[in-house]
Amino acid sequence: MPEPPAAPDPGVGRVRRLRAAVATTPGRLRLASAVLAVLMVTFAAVAALQAFDRASAADRLASDTGPLSRRATEIYRSLADADTTAAGGFLLGDKEPPALRQRYQDDLATAARLLTESATSSGGSAEAQRLIASLNTQLPQYAGQVETARALSRQRLPLGGAYLRYASAQMQDTMLADAQRLVDTQQRRLDDDFAAAEAFPTTAVLLAAVTLLALGYCQLALFRRTSRVFNIGLLAASAAVLVGMLWLAVGAVSAGDALAKGRDDGAHPLRLLGQARIDALQAHAAENLDLVARGGSEKYTVRWNEEQNTLAPADPAKGTLRDAVRAAPDAARTQMASGVAQFEQWKARHGAAAAKGTDYDAQLALTISATAADTSDAAFTAMDGSLAQAAAAEDKAFADAVHGVDGDLRILGIGVAVLAVLGAASAVRGIDRRLAEYR
Repeated sequence: MPEPPAAPDPGVGRVRRLRAAVATTPGRLRLASAVLAVLMVTFAAVAALQAFDRASAADRLASDTGPLSRRATEIYRSLADADTTAAGGFLLGDKEPPALRQRYQDDLATAARLLTESATSSGGSAEAQRLIASLNTQLPQYAGQVETARALSRQRLPLGGAYLRYASAQMQDTMLADAQRLVDTQQRRLDDDFAAAEAFPTTAVLLAAVTLLALGYCQLALFRRTSRVFNIGLLAASAAVLVGMLWLAVGAVSAGDALAKGRDDGAHPLRLLGQARIDALQAHAAENLDLVARGGSEKYTVRWNEEQNTLAPADPAKGTLRDAVRAAPDAARTQMASGVAQFEQWKARHGAAAAKGTDYDAQLALTISATAADTSDAAFTAMDGSLAQAAAAEDKAFADAVHGVDGDLRILGIGVAVLAVLGAASAVRGIDRRLAEYR
């Protein structure tokens, strides 16, 4: 008995019908209409997605990673300045001016406030949260050690100096190490957002170019078949895609220029200046702790030499302070020049104090005083004030450059997407008019 014929495969039938449909002129026109519509809608979606991704990164620069990076640097600076000021107050003893004591307390309060603010806006970074928690735990411990040192000093007990050195060791070896890691973590996030915000929308531009080629091929094919030079719908679609592509490219470059200015005039010089200020604080802490040790250790002298050499070594092309000067924008150059001059004065005054050798009282009088204005400490304070003004100018340059870039990118994405969708509608309508001739 013969076997019944196999049932026809419905998939094969559909393929045959599709091939038959495409073999006709109306079928090819319908396929071209669908392909052009898909290309233009895809271009619209990709352009909008890439523009909005860049806008989100630019928004984070202005409102999240930019402020967080500066906040992390300020946490480090506040902690380092507290350590320096605590040593200065200890050296002055009963003569410590209220302003110096208030500066120490302000440093601790600033560090605590910024740690709290960073904890609530650290962008979900587990490493940043861990470091913030560690610093929050250690801050009251450090403050307690300093207060113990002060209390023992008021009783004229030599153990006070040992407690202060122990507190400073905790600050230098543990707390500032954690603060530096926090700075590095937040700066990496800042760099990542700069890279994302400045990325050129290559995929969208290439899609636009492919779409333009497809539109040109369709118009050429229609001209050969119909002898009609223009198809208004396809011309309008081509114009829409071309304008959208140019707008996207020019807008992307313009946004990138603004962000590059924010990086070159703000974020980058701020980073270098922050490092220079940190090195200066470390040198000043070593200067004061050397006197607290009363010649009992050479490590603070070694640390001073290392830190001041890091700031401005013999080679004039090197040094963190010189790097910060070279990177400074015009708005900060005057303050940076003042800071460099005050650094040289600070170094000279430190040398004059160190030249007193074992004369502790003479060294102390030239290093820090409750009344004299020509001390090493006064020169450092003046320098730090000038550098703080330069940092404020660079911070403003960053904020001005990145402000509004996210909004411009969102408008760019929406505008290009709307143009592409309108172009898709025009292309479909243009081909429909040719299809009507076959009905």
